[in-house]
Amino acid sequence: MKGFKLDLKGIKEYQQNRQPYLMIDFVEEVVPGKSAKGYKDLKDDEWFFKVHWPNDPNMPGMLQMEALVQMSALSILTLPGNKGKVMYLVGANNMKFIKKILPKNRLHIETKIKSYKRGLAICEGIGYVQKEIACKAEFNLILPDEIKKYNLKDQNS
Repeated sequence: MKGFKLDLKGIKEYQQNRQPYLMIDFVEEVVPGKSAKGYKDLKDDEWFFKVHWPNDPNMPGMLQMEALVQMSALSILTLPGNKGKVMYLVGANNMKFIKKILPKNRLHIETKIKSYKRGLAICEGIGYVQKEIACKAEFNLILPDEIKKYNLKDQNS
């Protein structure tokens, strides 16, 4: 499949996160079923900078992870029939938070789908700030609507 761009309006058409929990601003290229890359511009007044930490504001690690997950989910949600569905994070491995992400930084996000079968996506993502790795992780996402198709009924009932 061919890649395409998504602005904020397009992102909201494909996935259900909304402000203030939407952790991506623009998708430079999403290749359905394969990859997605884009960015989040961190403004001075992001809600989490006020509380994490007031004297040393930086983007919390779990929100960095959420940004990777949201970008990666778009690779599955742009497949035919998945627009607007819900995806869930069900596991993460090898999370690394290497560099602080500060107000006014742009977090560049690159994600890949390593495998997608029967509603389970095995993914990897890397976040960059000023061309240096800031965070990275491997994680699993599920598309519940797809998984339901493969649930077997209890054969003892």
